[in-house]
Amino acid sequence: MKISHIEHLGIAVNSIEEALPYYENVLGLKCYNVETVEDQKVKTAFLKCGDTKIELLEPTDPDSTIAKFIENRGMGVHHVAFAVEDGVANALAQAEGAGIRLIDKAPRKGAEGLHIAFLHPKSTMGVLTELCEK
Repeated sequence: MKISHIEHLGIAVNSIEEALPYYENVLGLKCYNVETVEDQKVKTAFLKCGDTKIELLEPTDPDSTIAKFIENRGMGVHHVAFAVEDGVANALAQAEGAGIRLIDKAPRKGAEGLHIAFLHPKSTMGVLTELCEK
């Protein structure tokens, strides 16, 4: 797979409204997009830091993946997302061929209109890895 850059870092928070003052007022970053991804039961807020984005993830349902993550591990870094230039489907096939456990067998729609898929942290050195393409 051909990775061009870190697309974003996903950070799980209880409340975007409560988290934004830290990122905006202390770190000086600016939120440029807030959206809800219904099928993932998550509200997202994006901030730019140079060429990399920070994605704040707030659960919209107590049964969501993000809610369970916060319950088990607390707020904090949830995943690292890499932009792939040769397609998420191709990257998934390559990862699976290398013995990596897939969470998503096929790309799906994510925030900001990206096609995304996740690799399981049990086979990626403990880091939940997201693959993204425009």
